[in-house]
Amino acid sequence: MSASDTGYGRGQLMGIVAVLTFGLTSLTAVLGGGGLVPAIFVTGFFLIVPLIGLLGDDFPLVEESEEAPQPAPRQDPVETLRERYASGEITQAEFERRLEYLVETEDLNFDVGNDLGQLDTERTDTRELERERR
Repeated sequence: MSASDTGYGRGQLMGIVAVLTFGLTSLTAVLGGGGLVPAIFVTGFFLIVPLIGLLGDDFPLVEESEEAPQPAPRQDPVETLRERYASGEITQAEFERRLEYLVETEDLNFDVGNDLGQLDTERTDTRELERERR
């Protein structure tokens, strides 16, 4: 989390309060503060740190957290392949090779030739014969 001009992230503020509480408690104990040691310890660790955790963004000094971006919906690999072929990123031969691999590995239920507008009827017929032999 990053600090900004208006506040700190919840985790950052909890860490700062914990370190300051420990440091002040130790310093007070070394300097002979007596009754202040438990008061500082309890106030920091048992009041302020839990309040920051419970109140979160409503606690003063804590900046509002940004919502995590939603992951993009997963696209069908065949559709992605078609888009890449249509945009010219891959050649027809590369497209057919990758599509054939996808069909073999994912067991897709469509006829390659019919779905793609008969790109290469000779190769499609050859592939169908090979599949029937298997």
